[in-house]
Amino acid sequence: MRNDSRLSRMLHVLLHMARHDGPMKSEAIGMMLGTNPVVVRRTLAGLRDAGYVRSEKGHGGGWAIACDLERVSLLDVYRAVGGPRLFAIGNEHSNPACAVEQLVNAAVEDVLRDAEALMVERLGAVSLAELGRGLEARCADDPRWRLREADAAGADASRMP
Repeated sequence: MRNDSRLSRMLHVLLHMARHDGPMKSEAIGMMLGTNPVVVRRTLAGLRDAGYVRSEKGHGGGWAIACDLERVSLLDVYRAVGGPRLFAIGNEHSNPACAVEQLVNAAVEDVLRDAEALMVERLGAVSLAELGRGLEARCADDPRWRLREADAAGADASRMP
């Protein structure tokens, strides 16, 4: 089963937007993520609808941050990108009258419910601003970052972390 990377990809994009001077074009974001600009626009539309980014058409247009990063959690972004299913693990329901299946399903559901509650709690506890501060600290220690940031403004955004 393929992983759903919408959350991590959009967090990646949001952090780049926060550091970028001016709007970012869908094409540049698509190059950075190795995907089609249409996919970028479709995914960012959920963030726009939630008020986290804005888009402007035309020359000089693109996508830009439209919120206070302190007030937006990773959970907020998770929900804005469609709240993909957290776990691929599921229960078998081929024989619901079977006592073993009922017992196994109840145990698995309890574990998954607890794990999901913990994940939601942790995602809700981290703001985009906190991630941004972590990025700034990491970049301050890496002199190569300045080159990668300069690349983002140019055509070779594919080399960015």
